[in-house]
Amino acid sequence: MNQQEYNFSFEVFDSIDELTKADAALVSEARKVTANAYAPYSHFNVGAVAQLKNGQTVTGTNQENAAYPVGICAERVLLSSAATLFPNIAIDTMAISYDNKNGKSNHPISPCGICRQTLMEYEERVQQPIRLILSGLEGKIFIIKKASQLLPLSFGGDDLK
Repeated sequence: MNQQEYNFSFEVFDSIDELTKADAALVSEARKVTANAYAPYSHFNVGAVAQLKNGQTVTGTNQENAAYPVGICAERVLLSSAATLFPNIAIDTMAISYDNKNGKSNHPISPCGICRQTLMEYEERVQQPIRLILSGLEGKIFIIKKASQLLPLSFGGDDLK
């Protein structure tokens, strides 16, 4: 038997004040766009903002519906918009934040499994890592160098060949 281990490192900041000006602007915008989410069932508003390699920014928010839970997460709304509006343009950095109307929004959260898969495949498609900044409305902030680090032992297009 051979035992393997997977781990990765990420940066932890105590607040938005410790970020670079560009990163702080993305986090501020992600926090702001949570107000555009449509989450009448979960009351968990998520906002995402991406800085593309061409300098453009794209936003996304979660969108729920009465056939809960068939809504779509903010990250996938953003990726769909980016792929449609700016085909094959890589995303440099994506900031994700949330406003939990049922509780606190004071620590980073991580994308769900479906979003992790979608982020990983977007990275593969454009051959560029997506740097993630994860935050709540306040508190600590995590920066992860590439989204695919969140999905170890992933299944991708190469597995279908």
